[in-house]
Amino acid sequence: MAIPADIEPFAADGGPVGVVVSHGFTGTPATMRPWAEHLAAAGYTVRLPLLAGHGATWRETNASRWPDWYAVIEAAYREVRSRCETVFAAGLSMGGTLVTRLAEEHPGEIAGLVLVNPAYATRRLDARLAPYISWAVRSRPSIGGDIKKPGVVEPANDRTPVAAFASLQKLWKVTLAELPSVRAPILLYRSREDHVVDDLSAQLLKGGAVNTTVREVLLEDSYHVATLDNDAPTIFRGSVEFIDSLTAAPTRGEL
Repeated sequence: MAIPADIEPFAADGGPVGVVVSHGFTGTPATMRPWAEHLAAAGYTVRLPLLAGHGATWRETNASRWPDWYAVIEAAYREVRSRCETVFAAGLSMGGTLVTRLAEEHPGEIAGLVLVNPAYATRRLDARLAPYISWAVRSRPSIGGDIKKPGVVEPANDRTPVAAFASLQKLWKVTLAELPSVRAPILLYRSREDHVVDDLSAQLLKGGAVNTTVREVLLEDSYHVATLDNDAPTIFRGSVEFIDSLTAAPTRGEL
């Protein structure tokens, strides 16, 4: 199946500082492409893949599981690592979960994480029922498109696949259990008003990542998909400043 041009993966080769970028659950690279392009323009080597089971119908997403999604991020990391001296990772929502897992699997090799409204758990009781109802309830209303900025549409599944969401909850559990192994400094962007991920996730991250630093920046003018929202420039600019603060200036590519 051909991938529509607006949701295809993004890749750019720059200097010896690389960034692996991950979109979220039921989303596509389109959600992250402006950010990835900004990172590439700053001179970094960037990989933004399309996660397994995504970019098509919710039924195809429902046939995928978290190890499939993580395998894509792991492959992107290995490609960037083969080209770059230093590797960072960035993600939105479930993408934040996946790159956190990457930092757990490669302690000491990921130089820093930039997370935007990452997901590690939920207070919603109906969401917690997913593992028990997925055999009967195949999909639920879409969680995509939580954007404050008028006229902006997020390319995402039109339904939420329940079995895949139940697998996401397994990823949450695995990732939370290993948070103490994260050594990479974390820059956390969190929307004050988010209709998809509640503040429990940020609390768990800050409480569990005890062997690194977590700097939280509140976004006052964006909802969940902040990478396409009013605060996107703050994220883009801040991520470059964060990466530069942790690397020597000569490691950047030519602008």
